[in-house]
Amino acid sequence: MSKGSKSPHPSSFRQRSYRRLPGLESCSFEVRVEESDLWISGLNSDIEPLAYDRLLHYRNLLSTFLLRHPEWRDSLVPVAAAEYPLAPPLAREMMSASEVVGVGPMAAVAGALAEAIGRDLVPLSPELVVENGGDIFLTGRSEYRLAVFAGTSLLSGRIGIKVKAPHTFSCGVCTSSAKVGHSISFGQADAVTIVAHNTALADAVATAMANLVQKKADLARVVEKALALDGVSGAVAVMGPDLAGGGDIELIDLLS
Repeated sequence: MSKGSKSPHPSSFRQRSYRRLPGLESCSFEVRVEESDLWISGLNSDIEPLAYDRLLHYRNLLSTFLLRHPEWRDSLVPVAAAEYPLAPPLAREMMSASEVVGVGPMAAVAGALAEAIGRDLVPLSPELVVENGGDIFLTGRSEYRLAVFAGTSLLSGRIGIKVKAPHTFSCGVCTSSAKVGHSISFGQADAVTIVAHNTALADAVATAMANLVQKKADLARVVEKALALDGVSGAVAVMGPDLAGGGDIELIDLLS
C-alpha cells in the first residue's frame, strides 16, 4: 500500500502474497474465519483478539439471516429493506448500497464487513486499515497510497491511487474484476476501483461498474457514471493496457 512497493505477481491475489510486499505497515495481522480472510493494520497488534471476535459476530449475524432468507443471498438485483424488517444492520447497509446501482446485496458484503469490523476497532486504534480480499476500509490518516491490482494486465501493481484530504478521514476503496477473485462479474474489466464515503457503497459500485465494461471505450464511460453517484469520490477502470480515472484521487506510478 505504499509507494515503492514491488509489483505483485498476478497470482498473488489467491495466495494473498501482496500483503507481504515491502513497504507495508509492520504492525499488522491476518484474521480468518472460513472464507473470510482479512488483513488489518493498526497502531498496535493488541486489537487482534477483538478483530477475530467482531468477525465471528458479524459472520454469525449474517449467516443466521441468510439461512432464513436464501432468496436474499442469491438475488442479483436490489431487494427492498422494508421486506426484511428484522435484517441485521450489516444486511441493511448492504441493501442500501446495492440499491444505488441496481445490483444484489451480496455485491457489497466484503466492503460492508470490512467497515463494520473497522468501526468496532477504531476506539482502540484510530488509525486503521482493514482489507477484505481487496476491499478496504481506511481511517485515521490524511493520505493513503494504494496499488491497483488488475490481474494479468500490464498495469497491475504498476499504477496506484493517492487519496488525501487536509485532515484525517475515513473511506472505502473497493475493486471488482472479471479476471480475479470469486465474485460474479458480467463484464470484461481487469479492475474497476472505486473510492467512496463508505465501503459497502464502494463495493457495490465497483461491482456494477465492472459489469458494464465490455470494451476499451467503456472505461471512461464507467468512470464518469460512477463519479455521478452521491458518495463516490474517485474511480479507476482498467482493461488490458488501457485505463481511465477521475475524481478526487491522484494516479501514481508505483515503480518510479
